[in-house]
Amino acid sequence: MPLNERDRIEILMMIGVGDRMRTQQEVCRLFHEMHPDREPVSQSTVSRIERKYRELGHVRDAPRQGRPKINENVQQDVILSALENPHCTVRQVSRDLNIGKSSVSNIFKKVKYHPYRVRLIHELAEDDFDRRTEFCEYMMDHNNQNNGFIANILFSDEATFFLNGHVNRQNTRYWSQENPHTGCKNTIRNIHKRSMCGLIL
Repeated sequence: MPLNERDRIEILMMIGVGDRMRTQQEVCRLFHEMHPDREPVSQSTVSRIERKYRELGHVRDAPRQGRPKINENVQQDVILSALENPHCTVRQVSRDLNIGKSSVSNIFKKVKYHPYRVRLIHELAEDDFDRRTEFCEYMMDHNNQNNGFIANILFSDEATFFLNGHVNRQNTRYWSQENPHTGCKNTIRNIHKRSMCGLIL
């Protein structure tokens, strides 16, 4: 068990002053007699404590290196930023509060905030439901009439590039302790450019 500042002061008192000074071996034995339930101190430990006191005038621990801890006020500011704007980014909060991005991430992690991904929901018109039903009936009828009908279908994929403020799901997050199941309606009538490719099985 490491010695605290009080233990070191006690060892200094055991060493004594003037013509009443004890040897390091005597100090070790005396400390063990007064604290039999603790691990005995070594003569080198007594020597270091005495040397530190003579050089520095105290036996306190040296200040620890590393980044200072973030105070409670900064943590509250980070949490308030997420409450006021759940779609904020770590970079944005870091810039607004003038603290490191890693500190912002650590605070979110400490309070169990998670960046939930926003779901894109297609905006449906009133007649879209009837069109879906008509399409399913059309496909079923043609498949019954021609067994090879499905094999002649061109399966395609597409990439759409919107020319307005369309939500990018990869860059949009919602900071919260619980999943809000938030969504964003995505109209299919926006001005855009589309690239397509097809595959026939």
